[in-house]
Amino acid sequence: MSGITRRHVIAAAAGTLALPGLARAQAAQQLAIATGTTGGVYYPLGGALANYLSRGIPGMSSTVEVTGGSVANLQLLGANRVGMVLTQVDASVDAIRGNDRFRGRPVPVRALAVLYTNRMQVVTVASTGIRSMADLKGKRVSTGAPGSATEVMAFRLIEAAGLNRDTDFRARERLSPAESTNAIKDGKLDAYFFVSGVPTSAITDLGATPGVQLVMIDHDQYVPAIVEKYGPVYFAETIPAGTYPGQTTPNKQMSVANIVAVREDMPAALVTQIVQIMWSNREDWARVHSAARDFTLDGQKTAAAGVPWHPAAEAFWKAQGATLG
Repeated sequence: MSGITRRHVIAAAAGTLALPGLARAQAAQQLAIATGTTGGVYYPLGGALANYLSRGIPGMSSTVEVTGGSVANLQLLGANRVGMVLTQVDASVDAIRGNDRFRGRPVPVRALAVLYTNRMQVVTVASTGIRSMADLKGKRVSTGAPGSATEVMAFRLIEAAGLNRDTDFRARERLSPAESTNAIKDGKLDAYFFVSGVPTSAITDLGATPGVQLVMIDHDQYVPAIVEKYGPVYFAETIPAGTYPGQTTPNKQMSVANIVAVREDMPAALVTQIVQIMWSNREDWARVHSAARDFTLDGQKTAAAGVPWHPAAEAFWKAQGATLG
């Protein structure tokens, strides 16, 4: 199974292996949720969601899959190997259109909810001397785990900055954020790209390392060129100073929205149950990770950047008073 390293089960029936995707066996239902790496935000949020669904839907046993991230998640959804995914909007648009990694294999993705903003973070430390995207030339970098939306977004940013991902780096690794942090600590890597909610544990770990001065590279000036080529799925934002240990200045960067998504053929009644449970547990979800504080009615309009709503989810949000753009 592409991009999956292990399965972490969070379910009402402990020890029960989940069937891929969504299945019904008598009164029982199994729902596998594809998340991301353990050093990111999808994993803890997906674990909590699986727990809410297992508790809230009679007969439901929900589990989470650890994966490389959005691209791998959408490939699994397309193959009907999981029933729900956390994913970025940009990767979802590619999947719907059958572009790039999904060429010839479009995925019938439908949005259930917009969760929070994912921030592109270009991470290094002061000792490398890297202060700009141009300074990455000739350095050892990681562009994210294979199958991740980090990799997709990193390639687009590198291109907009006038760099060649294949020839302009001394080495280009494809590491998870936790692996990247450890490689910088060990002197084996100079910088890495990671797209996630903030704060994320791997970057916090790097910033808190004794003798290390964290540096976050600004890159918001490249957003217009990326939007011109790839569409209005990206926007400029700022990570406030102090978000991470040792981060002394705001980081001006590029962002994209995250969604919870399913296939278009998920039954409407089940979608309504799922979205209701997500919404009713939003305060607890924000205690699991602060990124979930951005799960709001106002935020739901951002799914319109190319990802169609599942009709049952659209009806739910309209009933709640959301203005869907």
